Amino acid sequence: MTINKKSTTFLSLNLFVLFLFLVSVLILKNANSQYDCNTIDCSNVPLNKNSIFDIFNYLVKFLPYFSLIFSMLVIFSGNKNKILNRQANIFGLALVSVISVYFLGMSINRFSPAYMDLINYIFGITTICLATLWLLSYLYNINNRLSISKYSIYDIWVISSFILIAVGIYISSTNVSEQCIGFPICENLSSLTIGGIFVLVHRVTTAIVAIISVIVLNRTWLYYRSSLRMLISTTSAFALFWGQILIGGLQVTRNYPIDLVGIHSIATALFIVTLLVSVFSSKFELRSEKAERMTVFNDKQRRLDFFRLNKPIIVLLLLVTTYAGMVVGGGKIPGFGLTFWTIIAGALAAGGASAVNQFIDREIDQTMQRTSKRPIPSGRLQPAEALALGIVEIIFSFFIYASFVNLVAALLAMLGMFYYVFVYSMWLKHATVQNIVIGGGAGAIPPLVGWAAVTGSLNVPSLFLFALVFLWTPPHFWALAIVRKNDYARANVPMLPVIKGEKNTRTQILIYTSQLVLLTLIMPFFKLGGSIFLISAIILGGWLLYTAWQVFTINGNKIAFKMYRYSSMYLVFIFLALSIDALI
Repeated sequence: MTINKKSTTFLSLNLFVLFLFLVSVLILKNANSQYDCNTIDCSNVPLNKNSIFDIFNYLVKFLPYFSLIFSMLVIFSGNKNKILNRQANIFGLALVSVISVYFLGMSINRFSPAYMDLINYIFGITTICLATLWLLSYLYNINNRLSISKYSIYDIWVISSFILIAVGIYISSTNVSEQCIGFPICENLSSLTIGGIFVLVHRVTTAIVAIISVIVLNRTWLYYRSSLRMLISTTSAFALFWGQILIGGLQVTRNYPIDLVGIHSIATALFIVTLLVSVFSSKFELRSEKAERMTVFNDKQRRLDFFRLNKPIIVLLLLVTTYAGMVVGGGKIPGFGLTFWTIIAGALAAGGASAVNQFIDREIDQTMQRTSKRPIPSGRLQPAEALALGIVEIIFSFFIYASFVNLVAALLAMLGMFYYVFVYSMWLKHATVQNIVIGGGAGAIPPLVGWAAVTGSLNVPSLFLFALVFLWTPPHFWALAIVRKNDYARANVPMLPVIKGEKNTRTQILIYTSQLVLLTLIMPFFKLGGSIFLISAIILGGWLLYTAWQVFTINGNKIAFKMYRYSSMYLVFIFLALSIDALI
C-alpha cells in the first residue's frame, strides 16, 4: 500500500485548522482581553498585546469554511477507499462541521456570554473526541491493510498526546488550573478538588508522554535516518513538545502572561501537525532492517560532524556582535542569567540556520573544493540528519528566547533565521550577483537581538549596529569569493568575481570598506560611542582601508585572503571598542 497524497493533505490541513481555532479560543480566554473585536471594524482597537490576539482570533474564524469545503471535496471525490475508510469519513466530516458551526456562532455573536465557558468546554472536548476517533479509525484501517496486529510506539505516542491535549483543554476551559498550587507537584495534595485532580493528571500524563517521546525519537534516529519526512516530523514534534513543557511550567510560575499563553497554544497546533505526519509516515516509510550502530554517544566522528554542521567559527563571530549589542544597548554589563540564555539561544539559532543552509547547499557543496569534505557531501551524514538538527536547534532557540529573554528578541532571531535560510540560501544566492549585499541583512540581525534582549525594543541607535555589519559583509565575503572564484564558477553560483570579474570585485571591496569606515566615524555624533570608540574606529578603519587598497592595487589571491582574515578580526575589535566605550 502506498500513502495517498489527498489523505495526507486532508488530515494535515484540517488538524492544523482545528488547533488554530483552539489556539484562538484559549488565547482569548486566558488573556482576559480588554477589547471587543467581534465585528468587522477593528480599526479603533489600540495595538497592544491583548488586541493583537483579539484580531488574530477574529481572522481565523474565516478558516473553518475553507476547511469544510475542502474536506467535502476530498471525501466525496474519487474512490473513498483510497482516501479514508468509511468511519474516518464520518468522523472527519463531523469534526469540521462542528468547527464550522461553532465559529459561525462566534462570528455572528449568537452565543450568550453567560454560557461561553460551558460552550468552550463542550466544543473543546467534542472536537478532541471526534479527532481522536477519526485518528484511531484511520490507524486501525491502515494496520489492517498492512497486516499489523498491534499498535506501534508511534500510535501510542499520538493517542497519549491527544488524551493529554483533551485534559489540557478541559483545564483551560473551566479555569481549574489554580486549584493545584505549585509546580510540578501540587502542594495541596491533601485538599485537592476534582479540578485539581485533573490538573495533576495533566502533569502526570505530560511526564508519561515525555518518556514516550524520547523512546520514539531514539527509534526514529536508529531506523529512519535516510527518511526526510519521518526524521523531520518526529524530531520537530519532539522539540515542540519539550518546548511546550518549558512554556507550560513557566506559565504557572508567572501567572499566565499573554505571550507565553499564545506561544504555548500555537506550539500545540504545530506539535499536533508534526505528530500526525510522524505517525502516518511510520506506516509507509521504509525503515532499516537493523538499527544503526553508530550514534552520537559512541562515535566521535558523528559528534564532530554534527558540531561542524553549526559552522562554529561563524557562530562565534555572530555571538560577539550579539553580546556587544547587549552591552551597548544596556549601557552596562548584562546580568549573568540574561547573558547565558541569550548566548545559548543565539548559538542554537545561528547553528541551526547553518545546518539548514548546508542541507540546502548539499549538491553544490559536492562540486566545490572548499566544501566537498563537509559532513553531507562527504557522505558521513544523511541530508535528513542535517535538516533535522537545524530545525530542532531553531525550535529550541525560540523557546529559550521567549522563556528567559523576551519575545522581541525571539522574533528577531527567527527573522534572521528566515532571512538567511529562505531569502538568501534558497533564493538570492542563486538568483543575483548582489546576493551577498542583500543577504548581508541576515548576519546584521544578531546585534539587534542583543540590543532587544536588554531593552525589550529597538530604536534608531540600534540600527547603526545593523548597518555596521551590513556594510562589513560584502567586502569580507567578496575577498573570499576572489580566492574561491573557480569553486563558485563550477557550482554556478553568481558571485561577483564570477559574473563581473576580479577587477570590478576589487573596486567594490574598496568602495564598501570606505563606506564602512565612514559609518564608524560618524556614529559618535549620534551618541553611539565616545572618544575611545572614535580613536579605535580611526585606527582599525585605517588598517582595514589600507588592506582594501592593497586588494585593489595588487593582484593575486594572497592579499585577498589576507583581507578576508583581517576583516574578521576588524569586526571583533570594533565591537569590542564599542562595548568598552559604553561601559566607561
